Amino acid sequence: NGKSFLVAHGDGLGPGDRGYKFIKSVFRNKICQWMFARLHPNFGIGLANYFSRKSRKHSVNEDKFLGEDKEWLITYSKEKLVEKQYDYFIYGHRHHAIEFPLSETSTYYNLGEWISQNNYLVFDGEKCELKKYEG
Repeated sequence: NGKSFLVAHGDGLGPGDRGYKFIKSVFRNKICQWMFARLHPNFGIGLANYFSRKSRKHSVNEDKFLGEDKEWLITYSKEKLVEKQYDYFIYGHRHHAIEFPLSETSTYYNLGEWISQNNYLVFDGEKCELKKYEG
């Protein structure tokens, strides 16, 4: 219906998310991959689970809006608007549901996380609406 969307998970986009960007560089590093492959699976899987749990605990604390200037996905979306007009920016990495107007014609949505918050987005052909499943 003539609407344009930029849809992404959201991790690693924009000026923030330094922790993700660092760990991504470690995971993609061939030397680190080679060293991890040398670990016994019992230790390697335990190590991976430890860091996964630690990351999840950190994400649980991301339950509030940090402000327009501190939300790096808002900053990223504004940078993309300079390049091209989008009506809707939709992400999910931020673990906190957000609806934020970027301009008169563009809106940023973050769906939060669906496991405990039950958030989802509906596009009816004209507009988007952030909803919460109450079933």
